[in-house]
Amino acid sequence: MPNESSAPLFNIQIDGVWHQVPKGTRVIEACARIGVFVPRYCYHKKLSSPGNCRMCLIEMGFPRLGPDRKPERGSDGKPIINWIPRPQISCAQDVSEGMAVRTNSPLVKECQRGVMEFLLINHPLDCPICDQAGECRLQEFSVDFGNSKSRFLENKVKKPKNVVLGPRVTLDDERCILCSRCIRFCQEIAHDDVLGFVDRGSYTVLTAHSGKRLENNYSLNTVDICPVGALTSTDFRFKMRVWFLKETKSICTSCATGCNTIIGTREDVIYRQTPRENDHVNSCWMCDYGRLNFKFLEAENRLLEPQIRSDGKLIAADWPAAISEASLQLKQFTGNEIAIVASGRMTNEELWLTSQLAKSLGVQWIDIVPRREPGDDILLSEDRNPNTNGARLILGSTSEPGAKLMAIAEAVKSGEIKALVMLKENAMHLGMPVEQLAQLPVFIVMNILAYEATQKATVVLPACGFAEKRGSMINGKGRLQRLNRAARPPGNARDDWEILRDLLQAVGGGDSLSSSDDVFRRISETVPHFAGLSVSKIGDLGVHILRMKELPPTHPRDEKAIAQAVAIQARRRAVGRKVHEARKALGVRRD
Repeated sequence: MPNESSAPLFNIQIDGVWHQVPKGTRVIEACARIGVFVPRYCYHKKLSSPGNCRMCLIEMGFPRLGPDRKPERGSDGKPIINWIPRPQISCAQDVSEGMAVRTNSPLVKECQRGVMEFLLINHPLDCPICDQAGECRLQEFSVDFGNSKSRFLENKVKKPKNVVLGPRVTLDDERCILCSRCIRFCQEIAHDDVLGFVDRGSYTVLTAHSGKRLENNYSLNTVDICPVGALTSTDFRFKMRVWFLKETKSICTSCATGCNTIIGTREDVIYRQTPRENDHVNSCWMCDYGRLNFKFLEAENRLLEPQIRSDGKLIAADWPAAISEASLQLKQFTGNEIAIVASGRMTNEELWLTSQLAKSLGVQWIDIVPRREPGDDILLSEDRNPNTNGARLILGSTSEPGAKLMAIAEAVKSGEIKALVMLKENAMHLGMPVEQLAQLPVFIVMNILAYEATQKATVVLPACGFAEKRGSMINGKGRLQRLNRAARPPGNARDDWEILRDLLQAVGGGDSLSSSDDVFRRISETVPHFAGLSVSKIGDLGVHILRMKELPPTHPRDEKAIAQAVAIQARRRAVGRKVHEARKALGVRRD
């Protein structure tokens, strides 16, 4: 769409009514602006318009010009229209001054019925087993714009089924209506020209170019934009009917981009995660890495019950007992003997409660674990923590994330730190061996999954995953966004903010907070950037709260911090390799 603040306005007539729309607007978009829907298959507002499906045919006309080359006007003062005798496509035509459009005339209706009849000639009658059933444009348009029955009596052309185009996308070619959306997406958005059409006429099929596979990190977006059930997600294929899914608006927490998403769940099980449109963040897309990063919530090593150490063993306990034990252990030591390692994956509400816990205990050793991995120029950020900016603002850190971690590890090793609180992070990623962690008098772990060092903890607090809680985060560009609860946590796992609130109260540093919204109100009262905001004011699309100059540089300028972050990543990889080798040797399946 053109920039409406600067583009001149054109007068156009749509179904007999005159309207003003900005110059550069496509006709199909102009119709949508006034609430007139024109059916389409090949058209997508974020892609180029090839005009090859012909479903958006309309009648089009222009003002009749008199001898003076000026529009002739009727008795009503409006231009007299000369209608083009043949229908025109509306997806590839920009508006012009005086243009007239008919979207519901007998000719247009006949064209729509004809196009639908041709599209359905060879289409298989497999709607009952098609993943797209329930959100299929072919189904919808066949009812709204097609005929009730087919006149085709010949044999349908058979095309390949269950074609593996790549590791995450499976093609049923006989459903394809040759709209070319997937081809244009790969060329224009993913910059991976891998798909194309081969053969001719009714035998045209979609395929990957010779020697190539659809395996880029954005391949599943082709499934989203496919208007029929031709391209399917291998992970979601045949698992659940879409009309059974509860859809929750949320955000992706796999990197600092914070793509807006819709989480599809049924009976507290996540079946899929798809992108939600937000032009300020992710347009209509999201990467495959973030989209599929929810399987760990159902891992076999999920923490389900609070545990406390008794007689050298971890035993199950109820929440009051676990919180009481954790607070008693922490109260044994001064603030200089306690360290808190928080996470850039925690929400603003959780980070604020963590900061209050640190203040109450007098803790100076507090930091988050940095995560930097290769990104791309599309959506995937180098910063794999979704809320690094939130941690900067709320924890008040002036140094790079992770700058204190090496010092914390050394203080644990020397015995200076006697109590370590790990919040949603793996202590072994800091380079601390299990044996060293076992020597700590107090080792409190709040996490989602169990890992080797969890068995050495003095208190274990099972927490929630990103889809199981509500809160807010600030993405890499300074946009405050909402995280919404799509499913309940398994077992006796509890919302992170509730765990931290109860622990804060137990150590004597907090008052009653009944919801995460109450915590956000406290943040808005104490952190200047949040002043005047509430959870409801964030809205579904978020609000910008950090200016460009307030954001950290894309690449950290502190060479020492860089070296420390690299060292931490190296230790994490080394530990991961050792764990993988040990599991492989023991024949343990890796989740």
